[in-house]
Amino acid sequence: MPRDTLTKEQIVRTAIDLLDAEGLEGLNMRALGKRLDSAATAVYWHVKNKDNLVLLAGDQVWQEIELPDPAAVGWRTAAARTATGLLALFGRHPWLVQALGTHLLYGPGKARYDDHSLAVYESAGFTAAAADRAAATVFTFVLGSALGDAANASLARRLGGAGGDAEERTRQAVAEARKVAEGFPRLRARLDDPAAEYNASPERTFEFGLRALLDGLESELRASAV
Repeated sequence: MPRDTLTKEQIVRTAIDLLDAEGLEGLNMRALGKRLDSAATAVYWHVKNKDNLVLLAGDQVWQEIELPDPAAVGWRTAAARTATGLLALFGRHPWLVQALGTHLLYGPGKARYDDHSLAVYESAGFTAAAADRAAATVFTFVLGSALGDAANASLARRLGGAGGDAEERTRQAVAEARKVAEGFPRLRARLDDPAAEYNASPERTFEFGLRALLDGLESELRASAV
């Protein structure tokens, strides 16, 4: 595809698809050009480099999050839905979790989310720096909750690369991890729990943590009003 028939929007959308499939480590101009049926030089005509492409792709996906109006649903419901939407975003695009630690991501999509988050906590009664802290605390909790799945996706690609058998290598690691866990009483007691899974959190951990976090923020509001 010649460079004059490509658009930046096409490139960014295709880059997101490639990132979803291959992660940050799989994104390069040659692979992207192949997906676009275009030369890598044509891609460079529209984007400066790989880092610029990650910036554009990263900001684009932030537009996917639904931002409920706290005036219509209440601040706690708005906060919970926004946090759950962010977790779902990280689940659809695990590379975004990694990119937040390796790139400076900014743009209108991210700014839209950040501005809404502040509006949610300001509507609850938090003011100035307190609203910033509340929004940052919930964001950090969601990001931490998403790290496990993002790491597993990256690990599966690495273990399965170069003809490797990701499932077999994972089974071997799980068997070794169980041997280690047998030496610790609380871990040993959970080894035969059918709900237990290697490197996974118990069911509904996110919901439990988010509820506890919002309870704590609500308690802070009550205390500050006294």
